[in-house]
Amino acid sequence: MRLSARPIAALLAALALTAGLSVTGTPAVARSDEGPPAAEASDVSIAADTYTWKNARIDGGGFVPGLVFNRSEKNLAYARTDIGGAYRWDQTGKQWTPLLDWVDWDRWGWSGVVSLASDTAEPDNVYAAVGTYTNSWDPTNGAVLRSSDRGASWKAATLPFKLGGNMPGRGMGERLAVDPNKNSVLYLGAPSGNGLWRSTDSGVTWSEVTAFPNPGNYAQDPTDTSGYGNDNQGIVWVTFDERSGTAGSATQDIYVGVADKENTVYRSTDGGGTWSRIAGQPTGYLAHKGVLDSGTGHLYLTLSDTGGPYDGAKGRVWRYDTESGAWTDVSPVAEADTYYGFSGLSVDRQKPGTLMATAYSSWWPDTQIFRSTDSGATWTKAWDYTSYPNRSNRYTLDVSSVPWLSWGANPSPPETAPKLGWMTESLEIDPFDSNRMMYGTGATVYGTENLTSWDSGGQFKITPMVKGLEETAVNDLASPPSGAPLLSALGDIGGFRHTDLDAVPAMMFTSPNLDSTTSLDFAEAAPGTVVRVGNADAAPHIGFSTDNGANWFQGSEPSGVTGGGTVAAAADGSGFVWSPDGAAVHRTTGYGNSWTASTGIPAGATVESDRKNPKKFYGFKAGTFYVSTDGGATFTAKATGLPAEGNVRFKALPGTEGDIWLAGGASTGAYGLWRSTDSGTSFTKFTGVQQADSVGFGKAASGASYQTVFVSAKIGGVRGIFRSTDAGANWTRINDDARQWAWTGAAITGDPRVYGRVYVSTNGRGIQVGESSDTGGGGGTDPGPGPDPTDPPTDAECSVKYKVTNQWSGGFQAEVTVTNTGSTAYDGWQLAWSFPGDQKVTQMWNATHRQDGAKVTATNVGWNGKVAPGSSAGFGFTGTSTGGADPNAFTVGGEACTIG
Repeated sequence: MRLSARPIAALLAALALTAGLSVTGTPAVARSDEGPPAAEASDVSIAADTYTWKNARIDGGGFVPGLVFNRSEKNLAYARTDIGGAYRWDQTGKQWTPLLDWVDWDRWGWSGVVSLASDTAEPDNVYAAVGTYTNSWDPTNGAVLRSSDRGASWKAATLPFKLGGNMPGRGMGERLAVDPNKNSVLYLGAPSGNGLWRSTDSGVTWSEVTAFPNPGNYAQDPTDTSGYGNDNQGIVWVTFDERSGTAGSATQDIYVGVADKENTVYRSTDGGGTWSRIAGQPTGYLAHKGVLDSGTGHLYLTLSDTGGPYDGAKGRVWRYDTESGAWTDVSPVAEADTYYGFSGLSVDRQKPGTLMATAYSSWWPDTQIFRSTDSGATWTKAWDYTSYPNRSNRYTLDVSSVPWLSWGANPSPPETAPKLGWMTESLEIDPFDSNRMMYGTGATVYGTENLTSWDSGGQFKITPMVKGLEETAVNDLASPPSGAPLLSALGDIGGFRHTDLDAVPAMMFTSPNLDSTTSLDFAEAAPGTVVRVGNADAAPHIGFSTDNGANWFQGSEPSGVTGGGTVAAAADGSGFVWSPDGAAVHRTTGYGNSWTASTGIPAGATVESDRKNPKKFYGFKAGTFYVSTDGGATFTAKATGLPAEGNVRFKALPGTEGDIWLAGGASTGAYGLWRSTDSGTSFTKFTGVQQADSVGFGKAASGASYQTVFVSAKIGGVRGIFRSTDAGANWTRINDDARQWAWTGAAITGDPRVYGRVYVSTNGRGIQVGESSDTGGGGGTDPGPGPDPTDPPTDAECSVKYKVTNQWSGGFQAEVTVTNTGSTAYDGWQLAWSFPGDQKVTQMWNATHRQDGAKVTATNVGWNGKVAPGSSAGFGFTGTSTGGADPNAFTVGGEACTIG
């Protein structure tokens, strides 16, 4: 069950590593210190349509290496993922709200979060250190994002080096920390030999702490030449001893963990002015975590012989007495009995001396969690053997809300299904509630709300606490004309048959279980026939279904196959063409009982089927398009001059023979969108599309003569998700700057049964589902923000206060308060108004906005959407103006408000 997520774009062939749900509020809007790229001129007409977005629910699906609770405000918690952004806990819905969906295509690496810090002194402040890879795979330097509204909006300080949210050692931490006594001071531990960094202005600027003596020296694999395994993991955690400072004065005692097996802990006793290695510390290990129990004065270390998150064969837990300077090995088991490292570490802030640790790399038979109530003198285990292989568990594990977590497995003891976890590098006891604990695994977030039953001899109940945190990497999508509306091919967890987009599927695809599904297809005229291929440690790499993906059976495969590649089903289901990794393109009739090598097409080509003619298949590689008219037995090279580099994806139009759309390329060569109407003999490029990366089709608009086309592309200088209802003559952008999801180039498809519905792949934020407000299927018209706020008032159930708080030449700042004067609580709100002059909103906080001419619509963010009767929600914004009065009419949900 080793999870791995695929790096994006040019990285697809390089390495597969870990990574993944429903937006519970309006996504945050980026407010970066860096300006957005300038728009390019275009003669393409681009309108905007109003879409609502959500995830096709999976719940989890990837590695959660970090959990952070705020220590001064109850129920304020954050989670970080390695490639899928950051989240804030919503206690009301007991779910997670995504905070980094605004990350754009050009800065996709900022969706990898290497560390989070929540400000104890001012809980509205939160910081995220972002960047996915420290080597050339990620073209962008890392950044420290800062928010003063709990992640609803952000500003960025770009660093002069890269950060590695998806690099080895990403479960260590936290590398980012806020001084609990003087919150303008922050520290960041950097990788790659870049040392320790500090900000003294609340994260606006950063500089290296040149006095810090050791930038680390440990690399997972020094022989690796890719810059991945051989990267120095650097400074891995920072911990303040808040007892050594007072409010407003910098904390004096600071502890720092370093990726150096002989020198893994350093301390400053003068507020970071000087640093020294702590004498007597354990050696031969890396300290994954360093947590200080301020109630006892003990600093605890969890140690492993490697940096994780997959590896680790030995480990220890040590305690440092900050008063006496004594070191004590308080490991739960003897060193000889470990075959794993320790990482997850937390102390109970309500009960000094109570702590927990995890055996993060215990893959078999299960992970282990340890608990001590006497400062590590004695420990108990979450499970233990009675008589091998039988186990006695201190917990019950209920995954009925996310049933696929069992993986459909039925293992022999001592293994269980579902497992307690793996890659358990994050574990946190709620600082306000000794009964609540959460921990991250390679696939989910688990938690309990009766933890102290552990100590009384009872069983504590573990359940998934992952709703809203959607972290899958999506490789392919298909929406058949009948049966399930969506079939998915996912990294790490294979894929699902989604019969209900708002419900967690019962199980991923099985028989075979694939580590990652790379491609799937259905027969257009017989959609019960489905094929999927993917990666696995051994054969089989292919599965077939005759009931629309509900049940599967394994297929045989040609010799030499090492990975999934791409696969295509004949339009009537009579045969299949497979281009696997490690072998030539092959064809089969029936369900893969025997395979015959195709001729005329190179190995590694991408293959697709014609959606009408069952004998016709297509292929593409290195700028040349290939066509078969005999069921894939032989291919002939046709069109050339297409993109020779970059990732290229193409689709044939359902119901029409020979109509093919091709998207892809690279900025160093041909890049864009092409169409062929003669089965690939020739292609015509869309001149108004600067770049395109995936293309798909959906139900035609009412009165339209052509199916709706969806692309992930750059059109008119704007990157986004676009829709055309007139075969590409005009395009409508259907996402917005708050919903960009970093990289969306793997797959896109419309729904053939619902006009306007689109399914979009992401690399770590799961499957995004877009629904159009234009249900009738019109063109690219803008419905506007809602009713005109100047309409006569009805029985007002809202009141608005609008106040300009600051003005300067050409600009102003305003605060707005919305009060619910009705008898029913708001469950989300939109406030609309029209400016009487030339005012333009430039930035907004505690709400997101959309402006069309004079009309503005402000929408709640996730944490302030619920407004009880008599309660209020507020937000603010800055704007530009050369003159004009304040607005004098407002509506909430189309209903006019009083002004007070």
